[in-house]
Amino acid sequence: MGLNRRQLLQSSLGVGAVLLVAACSDGAEASGPARRGGTLRVGALGTSARIERDPHANLSNDSDFLITSLVYDALTVPGADPNVAPRLATRWEPDADRRRWSFTLADGATFHDGTPVTSEDVAWSLRRLRTVGGASKMPVAVEGITTDGPDRVVLAVPEPNTQLPLLVRLMTFTVKKDTADFTTAVGTGPFRLESYQGGNARLVRNDQWHGTPPLLDAIEVTMFESVTALGNAVLGGQIDLASNVGAIAGRAAEGRGDLAVVRRANDTMVGVAMRTSDGPFADVRVRTALRLGVDRKALVTQVHSGYGKVANDILGTGDPDYDTSIAQRTQDVDRAKALLRDANFDTGRSYPLLTKAEAPGEVESAKVIATQLAEIGVRLGVVPQEPNTFYDQTWLKAPLYTVSWGTNDSMLFFASKLMANGSNRNETDFKDAAFDAATVKALGAHTDSEYVAASHDVQRIQYDRGGYLVWGMADGIDIATTRVRDLPTLGGFARVQLERTWLAE
Repeated sequence: MGLNRRQLLQSSLGVGAVLLVAACSDGAEASGPARRGGTLRVGALGTSARIERDPHANLSNDSDFLITSLVYDALTVPGADPNVAPRLATRWEPDADRRRWSFTLADGATFHDGTPVTSEDVAWSLRRLRTVGGASKMPVAVEGITTDGPDRVVLAVPEPNTQLPLLVRLMTFTVKKDTADFTTAVGTGPFRLESYQGGNARLVRNDQWHGTPPLLDAIEVTMFESVTALGNAVLGGQIDLASNVGAIAGRAAEGRGDLAVVRRANDTMVGVAMRTSDGPFADVRVRTALRLGVDRKALVTQVHSGYGKVANDILGTGDPDYDTSIAQRTQDVDRAKALLRDANFDTGRSYPLLTKAEAPGEVESAKVIATQLAEIGVRLGVVPQEPNTFYDQTWLKAPLYTVSWGTNDSMLFFASKLMANGSNRNETDFKDAAFDAATVKALGAHTDSEYVAASHDVQRIQYDRGGYLVWGMADGIDIATTRVRDLPTLGGFARVQLERTWLAE
């Protein structure tokens, strides 16, 4: 008898073993016998001004996120099917009404200094994550995080929630209880931090890891402040792997016998956040006009060099329950102009579109959108900002700015973390009672049909009156030398899981 996705989420007995066997089989068949040893030189984007060592803080540098994800373990991680896989927690079970979830920790899990991982360490880390990062990073209140013996952590929520194992995939990194200094980075992950300087790090294999030990002896992470520098480094042989380097570099590497281009579908959304509560874009007619004013195919072609696909103003395009019955929105200049007239939108002034060079193509997308929206009479002035300025002054506040997100395999992940009223990362200040009710209903669904119906309601509301202009999804692009084998092929958070990667002779 087969298990559906939600049954697997609710009762994960044996899931870890199944996934591990599947992963090992795929790698062996595709790449030949895996080889132990070697140092993988990885380049990743980052800026010195945004360096962050605290695993529970906002990790806006790809380089920091990569290092942190290899040094620390989250409770769960992304998987292929189902889209939640075990990590520090090897199994989880809900109570009858799905308000109380028990997570069992991996046997033999230890910190890098040899200290056993206890449920007290995990509970303390989760409470700290909630305090530092808020509900969008840890969906359970501090008082709802408790222990049940030395190896079980209990997460309790006021409403039924079938998606809790998925919602704790990201950033639930475990540190030792009462840790205040993170410069030594004592984690539980597959690699140990050997050295760190200015965003660059050397990690060495953790032979005591509770999972299957990595094959690589070490990973050296080098931070690059631009996509161009990162791409040139791998093209010039200075590094073995350029992580998330973008489409332009991918095109440059195509056809070279010494390099391989790895594409991860549904990896990154580069879009626009329109503030819904007040300001010039609060009228849903104006937001709809902007969505109708863009040429999505042209954006994918110009910004992502064709490495991607159009999207439909709904976050989570890789979700198995993504609603493909909703009509694809396409450019309609006449209707967009009519909506702007109906809304008395002031076309006599210019509006700033704030952006930052964070995801590949993000600044370029703002420029193309500004050009396209001029056709409907909306004048936008593109304002690139340094990341520090952007996050301090623009993010969560400005009427119009670009955003980028990975982890696109769950529509509810975004609904609960970015759009539900009360989220501390509500980028569009979206406050919609029907949306919140549909999200709660989906999270608490008892049957697949109930879940699908509620999740479709969530998506329909996003499409009709949400604050995001989601014009396309970019493929994740890694460039690697042909020696690098078994790189992750899933998008989002999964792309930094390099513990199964190895180097051929």
